[in-house]
Amino acid sequence: MGNDDARVDMTTGAISPKLFSLAWPLVLGNLLQTLYNLADMFWVGRVSTEAVAAVSLMFPLSWLFVSTAMGLTAATIALVSQYVGADEDRRADEVVAQTVLLATVVSVVLALVGFATRHWLVYWIGARDAVFVEALAYIEVIFLTLPLTFLFFAFRSSLQGAGDTKTAMWLVAVSAGINIVIDPFFILGWGPFPALGTQGAAVATLIARLFATAIGIWILINGSWGVKLYVRDLKPNPTLLRKLIDIGYPSTLDGWARSFAAVFMAALVARFGPAATAAYGIGVRLMSVSWSVAGAVGQATATGVGQNLGARTPDRAAAVTRAATAGTMVLLAAAGGVVWLFPATAMGAFVDDPETIAEGVVFLRIVALSWAFFGGLMVVQGGFRGAGNTGIAMVLSMLSRWVFRIPLAALLAFGAVSVTLGGFDVGPLAVPAVEIGYTGLDWGVEGLWWAYTTAAVASFVVGVAWFLRGTWREGVIDETDDETGVESEPVSGTTDD
Repeated sequence: MGNDDARVDMTTGAISPKLFSLAWPLVLGNLLQTLYNLADMFWVGRVSTEAVAAVSLMFPLSWLFVSTAMGLTAATIALVSQYVGADEDRRADEVVAQTVLLATVVSVVLALVGFATRHWLVYWIGARDAVFVEALAYIEVIFLTLPLTFLFFAFRSSLQGAGDTKTAMWLVAVSAGINIVIDPFFILGWGPFPALGTQGAAVATLIARLFATAIGIWILINGSWGVKLYVRDLKPNPTLLRKLIDIGYPSTLDGWARSFAAVFMAALVARFGPAATAAYGIGVRLMSVSWSVAGAVGQATATGVGQNLGARTPDRAAAVTRAATAGTMVLLAAAGGVVWLFPATAMGAFVDDPETIAEGVVFLRIVALSWAFFGGLMVVQGGFRGAGNTGIAMVLSMLSRWVFRIPLAALLAFGAVSVTLGGFDVGPLAVPAVEIGYTGLDWGVEGLWWAYTTAAVASFVVGVAWFLRGTWREGVIDETDDETGVESEPVSGTTDD
């Protein structure tokens, strides 16, 4: 059974309809992924406030690994889309195989290191007492899912680069459905299953991802969906692996910067107590709906830009980015407006604690104002990634979070802060303690929320200005066939060597 009709060619025809065809499966797939994250939070909320706080604190750490997978496969989208745009499908297949190889090795190493340091990681983020126990039980299972997560992203980015976004969307839909259905059985102990609490949420995620990844790899091996995974191509190709790493590592660093910033923000929020932490966790998941939409459109933009640069039509690539950015901002402005009007209703769907709801209302009222700008920046970054300029996208993320958001959060949220570096003696040399202090505005937890909004607007302005410079227009596939060692003609037959 072939599925080439699912591929979208962004190099010809009206841009908006084709961009919509490419983007809506990604939007729906991301929303379904968000839905099953929300389902986890919904059922965990029936356990205890400590369980909600534990999953909230672990969300940034889990996202660290997911963003690593996304960063690693950003190069796949850029290369596959540009090779497809240049009618070099066989070279696109080689990219797919080397992506699978790289994803497997990196994910296994991360899983082993993460599991070995899990106690330190959970403690460092700020989990204590009952929250520590719940968080540890959750993250131990999440580490087991890492290879599955990375392989699924390898599958998804490969098809996406070829212009097929529908197939992965259906897999995400089925996977999300499985997760939502089995969540209460493992979390609350329905039927014959023991009540595992937060660990049950992680077990449900593991089962759902195992299903999606197995089907995804089979689709790549089958080869009827636009790209094909050949077993012989899994032999390490140093030249292509180097290119994947060179293009992909800025996106990986980008993901880490975003994740560490989220961890840092979670640690700051934790200083204001369990109610603020729980409200933040629920609010971030509601915000992730806007991220899902903007991220999906950004991915579609990356494919459109990549195909057009491969076809040597950079003006059309720029037009794709403009249309995608404008449409996303209008949609997210409307969604943010709804959340701004009804914040208590949104929070009350997940928790019935009045203090948590009150904290969440303040959070949503402030942060919803930034949804359109945050989403617009994500789409512009997608344009850079499709061109292979992942370094610029990384710098924009660094700017948004570490130059604007984090320092502003510290300035607005806290009053006088003093950090003491302890003194020590070395023989006759005595080094005195050093105190570092600053005076902030002492707005409390609201200062953290205003830092989110202000940083989103400022970084969007910088991102648009950078994109308009046009330094991204050359693409990344100008090398000869011999440099990658890939045959330029399609391989006959359907079986693997």
